[in-house]
Amino acid sequence: MYKFSSAYSRYTLLAQFVIWFLLLSQFLRIGFFIWQFDEVSWNILDVFRTLLTGLFFDFGTITFISIGSVVYYSLLPNKWIGSLMDKILVYFFTTLTIFVLVFTFFAELTFWDEFKARFNFIAVDYLIYTYEVVANIQQSYPLPVLIGGIAVLTFAFVYLFYKTQAFAKTFATTATLKTRLSVLGATIIIALFFGFFITNNQAEWSSNRYNAEISKSGIYSFFAAFRNNQIKYVDFYTSTDNDKAFDCIRKKLENSNTVYLKKEHSIHRKITSIQPSNANKNVVFILVESLSASFLKEFGNEEKITPFLDSLAQKSIFFDDLYATGNRTVRGMEAVTLCIPPTPGQSIVKRPNNQNLYTVSNVFKSRNYDCNFFYGGDGYFDNMNAYFGGNGFAIYDRGRGSVLSDEIKTVRHNITDNEVTFENAWGICDEDIFNKMLKVADLQYKTGKPFFNFVMTTSNHRPFTYPSGKIDITSGTNREGAVKYTDFALKELFKKAKTKPWFKNTVFVIIADHCASSAGKDEIDVANYHIPAFIVNLPEKSNQKITKQCSQIDLWPTLFGLFHWNYESDFFGKNVLDQNYEERALMGTYRKLVLMKKEKVMILSDQRKQAFYAWNKNNNRLKAIPMNSTFLNETIAWYQTADFLFTNKLLQ
Repeated sequence: MYKFSSAYSRYTLLAQFVIWFLLLSQFLRIGFFIWQFDEVSWNILDVFRTLLTGLFFDFGTITFISIGSVVYYSLLPNKWIGSLMDKILVYFFTTLTIFVLVFTFFAELTFWDEFKARFNFIAVDYLIYTYEVVANIQQSYPLPVLIGGIAVLTFAFVYLFYKTQAFAKTFATTATLKTRLSVLGATIIIALFFGFFITNNQAEWSSNRYNAEISKSGIYSFFAAFRNNQIKYVDFYTSTDNDKAFDCIRKKLENSNTVYLKKEHSIHRKITSIQPSNANKNVVFILVESLSASFLKEFGNEEKITPFLDSLAQKSIFFDDLYATGNRTVRGMEAVTLCIPPTPGQSIVKRPNNQNLYTVSNVFKSRNYDCNFFYGGDGYFDNMNAYFGGNGFAIYDRGRGSVLSDEIKTVRHNITDNEVTFENAWGICDEDIFNKMLKVADLQYKTGKPFFNFVMTTSNHRPFTYPSGKIDITSGTNREGAVKYTDFALKELFKKAKTKPWFKNTVFVIIADHCASSAGKDEIDVANYHIPAFIVNLPEKSNQKITKQCSQIDLWPTLFGLFHWNYESDFFGKNVLDQNYEERALMGTYRKLVLMKKEKVMILSDQRKQAFYAWNKNNNRLKAIPMNSTFLNETIAWYQTADFLFTNKLLQ
């Protein structure tokens, strides 16, 4: 190991610890290179820059990690150096820190396996919901073996430091005031430099997303995301005059049956059907976890894992070219309830002041519908209960003692043990949540009121476990098994629903919350936002395949159009079947905002950056093309107005 100058021998252990961390971090980075062998750029300059950029951010990371130790070594009086107290504290905190870091490196591997990214906003979210995350880890990985391996590695590294005399030199050497001040001062200066002048997105230097991600330091990325969990659009993105932005969007949303009810900074409008309104039909809305379009035979999959949905595509209103707005469940929920483009930062579902918004429930409530939200886990997760409860839904969930705040005036029903046949980290299996919805629908039917039941599924999620004997893939084997089980559960739902007296008057809507993965080489992998959607059980004459490019936010305006309803709207979505509909899709991550029209893709990024691409569907790659100012201004308008309306509480 590294031999330290005698003047700084008191810091020998700290120096070797820093070098150990930097080496281990680079080994992890090289491991990611090998993992994504076919995806990363192996150009020698790109590899060199990736490793150097990663080393730079690792150095910043270890500086922050080491501050406590530097302060201790620099302030402890010489007379106490080597004392029993000194040895206990140094051994204990060195061992603990190494254990935490080794655990973090293993956690990065599992996170990469799931998201193909270093720690980010998702990791911050998961830190809050320890029950689901810990249970998921327990059910997905051999935890005793994992923890045991981490412990063995920790003590092996501590023993290595012991054998190189790092501990002995640290305990045997005093330090002069000059040495103490130089080490402490240098550490503080480096920490201030990284804290004030270096941002995590500076690691994203490469057009290849994998190289950019591998350039990051996972721990640094985690705390950067933690610090920036909400992003004000006008502070970080290219913006324009609000009057111009709203004028653009109002023109995009208007047609012959639209009348705006407010002037200037609003899209609130009255939509009137030219045909007589249909009688109120019950609506069962199913938001399916991680159902990528690529799982369906309809889109070329030959594994036969969605036979029921493939059959449904032939006898429904099927959306052939629809895209999710994001890559998280809460983004999907935001899109299908508010019909709004994704705003930067975390989803509105998770933000404060998200109650009493104008959602689709307001449209249903205006027609005297009973609105309910069904979730097989604890709806405390991802703030779902607070959001749905605060926006007009009664709650049915598998609560474990969490309570709603006093401000949320709604009814909450617990799914009881005798209603559960199978449960994993994320909640009860899809069959069980569907059975619960059927039971409630029977009761609703008896009241004579129409119902709108929103069901969120959970089975198509790691650890991919489900009841045994239902399908021909063993539970817990892989994602394909979970997809096939969800397809089976949907088939069983329809089989049971068809026996109900309310079935003929009930429309079923099925759509994915997001794709199973959104990772790719480019900064946005467009194909991994493509999801299926179905409107089932309208009159057969309505059945068709909608090939127009559209978004999750267009689903409800399309259905309300099919119902010929007159309603007020704050929705950014439009009726896809309207003759004036202009094809486009809106999507993004928590930092990147996208407008796609056919094969043209505009991406807005923080730091007021923009990029314009042509999307090649054949190889799913983006190719940079000259900037189009008209396209750019429209992209800005969609996202600036959406952010403006929410932040100024104009959606309430």
